[in-house]
Amino acid sequence: MIRVEGLSRSYDDGARGKVRVLDGVTLEVPAGQFLAVTGRSGSGKSTLLHVLGGLDSEFSGKVEVAGTALQGLSDAALSRFRNEAVGIVFQSFHLVPGLSSVENVALPSAFAALEAPSSRAKEALERVGLGDKLTRAPEQLSGGERQRVAIARALFHQPKVLLCDEPTGNLDAQTADEVIALFKRLNGEGLTIVAVTHEDRLRNAASRVVSLADGRLS
Repeated sequence: MIRVEGLSRSYDDGARGKVRVLDGVTLEVPAGQFLAVTGRSGSGKSTLLHVLGGLDSEFSGKVEVAGTALQGLSDAALSRFRNEAVGIVFQSFHLVPGLSSVENVALPSAFAALEAPSSRAKEALERVGLGDKLTRAPEQLSGGERQRVAIARALFHQPKVLLCDEPTGNLDAQTADEVIALFKRLNGEGLTIVAVTHEDRLRNAASRVVSLADGRLS
């Protein structure tokens, strides 16, 4: 499902000059795997996830996700890739205040011509156990419920890969366990998941764990 070969990414950090965040990363993730990527802050975890999700195209090396080679793609092609192949969940929920759960989940339909987006949004919310909170706005939901709305939005386009950037970082222990149980259920249904995390509970739930340090994978 994911093939990465010799992936490197550097940033220009002013006085420090060029800083290499990813340094020749090679990785394969088969379909249906739940992979946790661990490492200290600044190790390159989020950068790796952004490259896999088509959010960062300024890299060298080869990256293929769900059959699409990402290197050299135009912005329009990367947008199509994100809409069709991957769902992304962030630590911050990025929900729009005042919009209902259904409206927040259906937001990706604004970038693609879809029939009955609200029906698909309802199905996604039911999939994450929020079928009874369809009309609730983010401010009327708990932290765990907000994250599940964000997960439902990531599932809206029925992606082949779910990418998660510290998805339990803003949650208390009990709520984090509930979200992790949801990830395990989705993975059990066949969804490929890659989660970057520094938390033991999420790492322990994964079927495979790799670690990044100084931009290199081990």
